[in-house]
Amino acid sequence: MTGDPKDKVVILGIETSCDETSAAVLVNGTDLLSHVISSQIATHQKYGGVVPEIASREHSLHLQPVVQQALDEAKVGFTDLSAIAVTYGPGLVGSLLVGVSGAKAMAYAAGIPLIGINHLEGHIYANFLHHQDLEFPFLALLVSGGHTHLILFKAHGQYQVLGHTRDDAAGEALDKVARTLGLGYPGGPQIQKVALEGDEQAFKFPRAMLEPTSLDFSFSGMKSAVLNTLNTARMRGETLSVPDLAASFQQSVVDVLVRKTLMAIQQTGVKTLLLAGGVAANRLLRETLDYELSQRSIRLVYPPPIFCTDNGAMIAIAGYYHYLAGDFAPWTLNAVPGLNLT
Repeated sequence: MTGDPKDKVVILGIETSCDETSAAVLVNGTDLLSHVISSQIATHQKYGGVVPEIASREHSLHLQPVVQQALDEAKVGFTDLSAIAVTYGPGLVGSLLVGVSGAKAMAYAAGIPLIGINHLEGHIYANFLHHQDLEFPFLALLVSGGHTHLILFKAHGQYQVLGHTRDDAAGEALDKVARTLGLGYPGGPQIQKVALEGDEQAFKFPRAMLEPTSLDFSFSGMKSAVLNTLNTARMRGETLSVPDLAASFQQSVVDVLVRKTLMAIQQTGVKTLLLAGGVAANRLLRETLDYELSQRSIRLVYPPPIFCTDNGAMIAIAGYYHYLAGDFAPWTLNAVPGLNLT
């Protein structure tokens, strides 16, 4: 690495919370020198979803090569690193353990600090990779396969969860409906693709809003409405349009996400919304939010699609801000599969 490493903060970020083994090297919170992802999608497709035992085994096989590739592409060694940041929760316990154990061993051997990162925080901080001018306070809508949260960020490390899903996450509901429709895994992108050929008004699926002032979400009943529609049609010997079903369900999910977000913006008075998580790559969600927020003079930012899904770069950027705050993890850091964002 050119220049004096002592003048730079060089973070190696490691992500293994689910089915992506990823590592990235980031300098001073702005210069992404490398970003490597080893995906397990092909491995899990035949099962229709992620198999935890297989996922952890794949991480064990790929973590070291992925980290080495990230270091090689960045042209740095362990002696150049300032710290290693790793996801320690939430996620699949076996997958998390592989990443945490590996990161602890690497950091200890290199004599550098270890930083534990909440996976949800990492998704939100992915926005800082391309929007360094973000100003606090801002609202974050985190939408992924396992989580749906509305979070008020007051400063680095200071945030408040305003709403969360009470059952299925939005991405989980999309995946389950996609599987029922025979669209394969991962379901969210398949729903989006098929929905382009469908009519979003063909089926009147419910929009679960809960209590009048609640910012919580509930997608389980909405998912069940699709299943009930399909079962009723089968009993009657009817064949329903899969594109219409996909488009109508996708529209119902987006409607709820957008309405709740607008409620949160009104309650908090923020002027910026960050969109994060795998479902943040959904075109309909982005376009709808962009339109609604532009009418209200609210800024909308989101990462490129590659940084919406699980990745090491988001862990590195979150790790950078923890490093500046001196927030290091003890060597007893362990995986916390049910870790909350509080």
